Amino acid sequence: MLKEQESVLTVLQQKLGLNSETAKVLVVGLGSTGLSVARFLKNIGLQFAIVDSRNKPPEIDRMVEEMPDVAVFTGGFDQAAFEVATHLLVSPGVSLDELSIQKSMQAGCQVVSDIDLFACATDKPIVAITGSNGKSTVTTLLGEMAKHAGIDAAIGGNLGVPALDLLQQSASITVLELSSFQLERTSVLEPVAATVLNVSDDHLDRHQSLERYAAEKQRIFNGQGVMVLNRDDPRVMVMREAGRTVRTFSVQQQADYYWDQQQDMLMAGDEAVMPATELALQGLHNIANALAAIALADAAGFKREPMRQALRRFQGLPHRMQTVAEVNGVQWINDSKATNVGACVAALNGFDRNVVLIAGGDAKGADLSALTPAVAEHCKAVIVMGKDGALIADSVTDDMPRYTAEHMNEAVEMAHKVAKKGDVVLLSPACASLDQYKNYRQRGDKFTRAVKQQVQSI
Repeated sequence: MLKEQESVLTVLQQKLGLNSETAKVLVVGLGSTGLSVARFLKNIGLQFAIVDSRNKPPEIDRMVEEMPDVAVFTGGFDQAAFEVATHLLVSPGVSLDELSIQKSMQAGCQVVSDIDLFACATDKPIVAITGSNGKSTVTTLLGEMAKHAGIDAAIGGNLGVPALDLLQQSASITVLELSSFQLERTSVLEPVAATVLNVSDDHLDRHQSLERYAAEKQRIFNGQGVMVLNRDDPRVMVMREAGRTVRTFSVQQQADYYWDQQQDMLMAGDEAVMPATELALQGLHNIANALAAIALADAAGFKREPMRQALRRFQGLPHRMQTVAEVNGVQWINDSKATNVGACVAALNGFDRNVVLIAGGDAKGADLSALTPAVAEHCKAVIVMGKDGALIADSVTDDMPRYTAEHMNEAVEMAHKVAKKGDVVLLSPACASLDQYKNYRQRGDKFTRAVKQQVQSI
């Protein structure tokens, strides 16, 4: 804990109405976030119970082992538990539209988030990052920049370690990746710098509309910290607030941080930071990610040379534009983390070679028409699979060859038959994975194994 317990309790009382005498917190959901919340509440001395609709939540065994005296209700949402709660701490995976949650909110129960608790418990600066695509890359890049600068930074949130577990680290700055689900229930976070990298159709099954989704993303700019905005995204630029310090980045036009196409140089104002060819990450979207990371690092006070070192060395995250094989002139790329249309389009736009695209899964209600021009420009064939594979097939032009696969091995076999020397086979699903896989990582691993088996048979 970065503040003394008494100080934390004072801030929790002032900002969230939480105190050890009257507050009764119901933690909804016992995954990694729920367990981190339980540990925090136990340490700070607040009353709480836990409810989960699943019969055996992922962290139930650890919860019982660490805190056997805490009431845990599983197998449904026990209405009695909701009725006595003064505060709900709803895990990101649980929709606020659940009937029990709505009834509690209407009765005056306050919804808070683990990010709220974290903000109240730390006195160190926070940099916050969100966006439909690229947020994990930019978050990790910023962490690498801090490491090269000798700065002890805690990295987590939606990526990796839950925010509250980061309090155990003696870091001088925290870098948080935040999802729209986390932000929609967060009210007291005030980062020293924050960015919305981009906004495209995603999670519309939860947020109902693109406008509501964008509004939840915009909550990251609470407070008076530096706003880092994507000048190439109109939905982001309208978030600009009068009287705030704003820094923009762009790969299409001049901005505070931009890509000089003629010189192929990353620029910070009039300063040439580094040639784009020196980036370890490939693709136009990663030039944008690099510019955003530089802008955030500047706002956080990092020195320039450590930024360059990180950008030259960081080769990306697993399942994000990851080359898994290159055989007979065909490059096989795992981009399983592309769980929405915008991520797939960004990946396709980074190629000047013919692409055999493997896509499909659960589109989460997104408008798939944005795929049409990118597929028409960059693809020689499309292989679809999963729940909404047929919708993706319908979204491409009639003259585009398209194939349907029942599973990943079949998709890879089809791709091998279609791809020729100089082509790219790209798994970039434009969809969530939960219709067929545990998560995008398992999907990417299946692709990697299938590719390696295919390569061995050549």
